Formats: sequence, structure tokens, C-alpha cells
Amino acid sequence: MESSSRPATCTVAALLVVSLLLPRSCASDGDELAVGERLTPGQPLVSDGGAFALGFFSPVDGAAPARLYLGIWYNSIPGPRTVIWVANREAPASNPTLALSNDSSTLVISDADGRALWTSSGVPSGTSTPPRPAVLENDGNLVLRSRNGTVLWESFDHPTDTFVPGMKVRLNHRTRQGNRIVSWRSPGDPAPGSFSYGLDPSTYLQLVMWNGTRRYWRSPVWTGYTVTSNYVSAGTNVYTAVVDDEEQMSVSFTVSDGAAPTRYVVTGSGRFQLLSWNRTASAWATLASWPSVACSAYGSCGAYGYCDVTVSPAPACRCPDGFEPASAADWSAGRFGQGCRRKEALPPCGSGEDGFLPMRSMRVPDKFVVQGGNRSAEECAASCVASCSCVAYAYANLQSSSAKGDVSRCLVWVGDLVDAMMIGAQWRSTAETLYLRVRVAPASTGKRASKSAVKIAVPVIAGVLLLTSIFFVWFFRENREPEEANACKAASANTSTKIREGDHTEDLEFPLIQFADIVAATGNFSKTFMIGRGGFGKVYKVVAVKRLSKDSNQGAEEFKNEAILIAKLQHRNLVRLLGCCTEGAEKLLIYEYLPNKGLDAILFDTERKSVLNWPTRLGIIKGVARGLLYLHQDSRLTVIHRDLKASNVLLDAELKPKIADFGMAKILCDDQVNANTRRVVGTYGYIAPEYSVEGVFSVKSDVYSFGVLVLEIVTGVRITSPDGIKDFPSLIAYAWHLWREGKAVELLDPSLAKSCSPDEALLCIHVGLLCVQDDANRRPIMSSVVSILENGSASATASLWLPMPTQPAYLGVMGETAELENTRNTIAMTVIQGR
Repeated sequence: MESSSRPATCTVAALLVVSLLLPRSCASDGDELAVGERLTPGQPLVSDGGAFALGFFSPVDGAAPARLYLGIWYNSIPGPRTVIWVANREAPASNPTLALSNDSSTLVISDADGRALWTSSGVPSGTSTPPRPAVLENDGNLVLRSRNGTVLWESFDHPTDTFVPGMKVRLNHRTRQGNRIVSWRSPGDPAPGSFSYGLDPSTYLQLVMWNGTRRYWRSPVWTGYTVTSNYVSAGTNVYTAVVDDEEQMSVSFTVSDGAAPTRYVVTGSGRFQLLSWNRTASAWATLASWPSVACSAYGSCGAYGYCDVTVSPAPACRCPDGFEPASAADWSAGRFGQGCRRKEALPPCGSGEDGFLPMRSMRVPDKFVVQGGNRSAEECAASCVASCSCVAYAYANLQSSSAKGDVSRCLVWVGDLVDAMMIGAQWRSTAETLYLRVRVAPASTGKRASKSAVKIAVPVIAGVLLLTSIFFVWFFRENREPEEANACKAASANTSTKIREGDHTEDLEFPLIQFADIVAATGNFSKTFMIGRGGFGKVYKVVAVKRLSKDSNQGAEEFKNEAILIAKLQHRNLVRLLGCCTEGAEKLLIYEYLPNKGLDAILFDTERKSVLNWPTRLGIIKGVARGLLYLHQDSRLTVIHRDLKASNVLLDAELKPKIADFGMAKILCDDQVNANTRRVVGTYGYIAPEYSVEGVFSVKSDVYSFGVLVLEIVTGVRITSPDGIKDFPSLIAYAWHLWREGKAVELLDPSLAKSCSPDEALLCIHVGLLCVQDDANRRPIMSSVVSILENGSASATASLWLPMPTQPAYLGVMGETAELENTRNTIAMTVIQGR
């Protein structure tokens, strides 16, 4: 961290003597400050890409430069300077200079008299490192490195009031020390203010904003995700990554490619804000701000009260079932600090007259106790039941996201519940269920006489209900597909009837376009406008019009399913639907036009594939992974694509990927893990074993398809092609064989010889093989995949900390046959089964 002093063995005075003996030259033009150079007011360094500048500034533009600070600001943004980092926050000067010590290990800010105002912490005292310049990188990070490239110090480790992509908020497990984002005292004074934001040292599992030493606002408790994304504005997705290893826990964020400058800021008035630069308005737009509502500030609803942000028109404090306001008069007056109390006291411990009320979609309360060990959900519940002081518990499966080996998280509460919030199912990556201890048995003995009658009536009623249920189950199995009986998937199923009845507008969130206009735009569907043909119809270039054939196998349900899903899903890596037309027998979808068509058209073309160099291919892999993460976890719906393949990944003018064709997609309930079907759809080679054999599909089915796609992108070989895989039955079998023999590098497409990074390619092959494992439970979830690709692609040792893949399916000889419906050729096909 920044300091105004050094250990006695290497004092600031000694460092200054060294720098004063050097020539008093000005800093060279560019992004570096070398030994012997001085940075003075009016001569900033500019990062290599021009995004950021480092120099001395005055917080109040136009004021006399009597109080100057060293800072980093956005160089490419016009208007008032937007500063993201300040060095000498508490020690401004009228004529300061910045210099690098003779051993390149420490930066020193001096005033006109040569006194040290601020120093960076560098290498340990006495360490000899050859001189190397300090560099301002294009992400806004000021870095000191040793000659071998080791980072000695970086400004990102010492944030001020701003959190930008690439920064990490850290907390050391052993020392419980970490960095915090600390507000300015006021807009004109960058000295540390009273508000700070960082990881909670008492739990490690949540982020907290403090006002001084008092908690002011709190994030949801970590539920195990490694990466989660939020669509915040057009063209901008914010991806938050959590890394938990043996040494520390850290949180960082990135934004989607091409997004405007985006940053988090802790303000002097106590707001944690997400801001994005609006180029049209030439101003910073506030995308989100916390505390978001009055009752979301820490402890606003008192003990046992919770802030319900799901209600309209305004969020409010509420009491759980079985509780009432401790002071009805205060609650009526809008004062909720006294919280809620039980209507009936809990029964004596061990009486068996208590149970647990599930409160879903919650940000669980603060002041929890983490139960040790890797407990199951049942063991977590039992630990609370066994303790007379336990008033609530919550459980989360951490999905092997911790490097320490824990795969679950059990929280219990032994005192009053404080700072709970109902946040809604749309925040599924952070919302969880809180189990609150309540009285469930009758309170008075006068009701015991009725228990005998209940004991007789309940079995009789249960028997009738059981027989009725059996009848209805039999009836629906005989008359409907299992998946159609699932009301949760009604986003597609419940609208197909309306299409047949002529109601084409309900639930559509995009324009309906006249058929005559489409005829005119496509030259009456002229062949000169046609750019592709699929199993369901032809595609024409205007924007891009998908016209279903009269004999198309895609019926009304699939058409409406695709239209509604694409209309509701908005992500940079999903194709954008502009409109549709349903006149008479015509069914047309109007998409944005992507000039490079499907990935398969380039990837498997020997003459064109050279366009896809390694950075482009890695970008495609990452983009598809982000799109799937959005479908599986971060959208308003939990969507399984079910037909991910190279031809359904479209490329824009810059070869950025967009997932397309949602005709076969299905939606799962919030609490649903998988579903069954007798109608297996998809494309040969991409279908997961459990889906083709048993009809069971889940998000892990898409993960399998993604793994196949990754292997295709790395090798340039089609999954169904016998070329390039020697005598092996499939590309997966060939990849597994070379991986097991330590020869995975032989998988690389020869056209990548000049552009490929072997470390990155091997990491992608490793990820691909993890995704195509036979056991769906062993396959990673997409949040883990995105985290691996984003955080590990630049590291030569990234593959070392990943689990080893097991032998995938489809390696044996021809096994049993299974019928599946292929989206390109609707015929029964023989599928190789894993043994």
C-alpha cells in the first residue's frame, strides 16, 4: 500500500539522494518513466493505446495550482477530467515531481524542497533489480516490473474511489487484510472520505460498504459462481469474476468487447455506482446505484424484517409469515428500525413442534456463522435442527468453484436476523432460500381432540388423490409429450395454439412486418438475395429474412418459440431479432444481417479458414461461452439451446460470434435441473450421451455441444468428418488419444502455425475435453468455463490447476441405435453409443 515512510534499512531520504544526483531531465514522450527522468506538472504520460494519462492535476479545474495531485485519468474522454486513481491523496503540493528510484523499485513524489510526499511500496529493501521504466498500461494500471517481468508494484493493487476493469478487490485468508475502494472526501478533495467498499474480513463471502467503521450496505452472500454477467445497457454486459484460492479471495470485473468505458465509483455521499460513458450525450450515465432503495440500506428494516424489492410500485419493509411489526405505530409512520417480532414464541427445544419456513429468492441476512466441512443440504439442515439457539439456515452448492476443495456452503444464524432482502428470481446467481425456524404445531391443547379425526381422514383423502393422480399421469403420458406437460416451459407451448387460431401478436416484443414489404425487399424471394438454406427454410439477405418452407418440419410451436425467446433474450453474443411476419401460411423471421454467415462456412473451408487466425478463434470461443452463460444463468429465463453447432454460430463483420436458431430451445423452471423428452432433437455429433440415449437434457447438454464446438474450432475439423483424425471413429476420440499421449499440440489446425499461442490452444483443448465427458456431473458449468478462458488464457501454467478430463463417450465401436431428429435432415440416424 502507499506509504510516506520506508524501513530504516532503505529510507526515503536515501532514495531521494540517489534521484537528486541524476540528471534533471523531463519525462520522455510515451507511456514510460525511466530512471533519471522526472514527471512534472503539465507533462503527463499517455498509455500506448491513448486511453489513459498519468500526471499532476488540480481537482478543481481552473483553480490556481497550489494543491496538485498525481493521478490517472481517462485521456480519450472529453470534458472535465475523470480521475480513476490518486497517489498523494493526503499530501498535495504546489510544485511536485515524480521520479523513479535508481533500482527501479520505488516511485517517489517530492515537493519543491525535495521532501518526500508519497512513495510506492516496491521490492524488499536491499533487493537488487536492474533498472526498468515504470509503465502506464492502456487499462489504466501504472506498473513497476523487474527485468524478468515480475510485477513489483501496481496502482491496481491500491485503488482510490474507482473500480475499473482489470482491478481486483482482494482479501488475504491468513492475515484478513485486503484493499478497499475509498471515496473522496468531497468532489474537490481527493483525501480519503468516510465511505469504503471491499470484501468482508469477518466472512470472506460478501462485499460490504462501510461508513467509517459502521456497515452501510451489503452485497448478496457468495453462492459459488465464478463468473456472472449482467446486461446493463445496449452493447454493455458486465462480467463479475470471483477467484477463491488458498491464499486469497478476489473479485474483479470485465465488460463485453466494444463496450463504452465503464467503472464503479464509491461517492462521498455514500453511493456505490456503476457508470458508463454515453458518447451521444458526452456524459457519464448512471446504470446502477446502491443502496438502490431506502429499505436496502443496512439494517433498515430492523430485526427479522426484510426489504422486499420485488413489490410494486415501491419496495418496502415486510415481516415474514408468523411475525408482526414490533411497533405497529412506527411502521405506520414509516419507521421500521424496531423490526418484527414473533406472533407466537417458539415451542420448547426438542418438542418437535417447530419447523422451517422457506423464504425464497432472498439475499440472506448478515451476522451468519459458516459451518465447517463439506456438508450436504441435509447435514446443513440437521446442524440447525440440533442446535436450540439456531433460528435459520441457508445452503448453497459452490459447484467446485473454490480451489480449497469445498463444494458447499452452510450458513446458520443464532441471533436476530438483520439486513435480509427479497431480491427476486431474476437474480438467480445470488438469490437463495432462507429457512426460518417457526412454530408449526397447534398452540392450544383444545385442538388435540380433532387429531384422531385427522388421522383417519388424511389416509382416505390421500388414497383418493393418489388414484386420481395415477389416472391423470397415465392420461397425459398417453396423449402428450412429457415436456409439454411441464407448465414451466409454457413460454413456447402455451402460445402455439394462439398461432393456429390466428393470434400472432400476443407476447411478441418486436415489430410485426407486412408480408408485402418483405416480398418487395427480397425481390419476391429471388435467388440473387438468398444467402443460405437450412432444415427449416431459406435465408435471404436484406437484413436477414428466414422464411420457413411450406413443408418445413418447424411448426407453429417452434416458430413462436424461436420468436419469443430471441425477443426476450438480449446479449452481445446472441443474434438479434428485428421483427417477424405471420400472414396466412407464411412464417418469417427478420434478423440482423451478419455478413460472414455461419462459422462452418469459413472454419471448414480450406481456402477461407486462414481468415480465422488464433486470436479470432479464441475470441469466438469466448464469445460463444459468454452467450451460453447468459442463456443458462444470467437471462430472465433459464434457456437450453439444444442445437449448438458451428452452423448456428453466426459471425458479424468483425468475425465476432452470435448464437442463432432457437427453434429447438427449451426453458427450465428456476428450481429445475433437467427435463426428459421422447423427441430428441439436435445434430449428429453434438448431442450429449445422456440426451441421445435417455432423453435427459439440461444445461450440461449445451456444455457438451460447446466442448465439441471448441475442438472443431481448434482443429478446423468437422466433428462428423473422417478427414484429419486418422483411424479414429470421431474427432473426440482422436483428441482424447492425443491428450492422453501428451501430444495434444498435434491437434492444432495447420493454418494456425503463424498465429497460434500453444498455451492458449492447449487450455482450450483441455476445456473442450472437460466439456465432452460422459458423466454430465463432471462437465463444468458455463460460468466456470468463462472464468477459465478469461483468467487462464494468458498463463502458461493455466492447465495445471484444472481437473483432468475423464475418457469421453463415443469412443467404442458401433453400439445400439437410437432415433433422433436432426435439424438439417429429419431422418432416423444411427448414433454411436458410449460404452
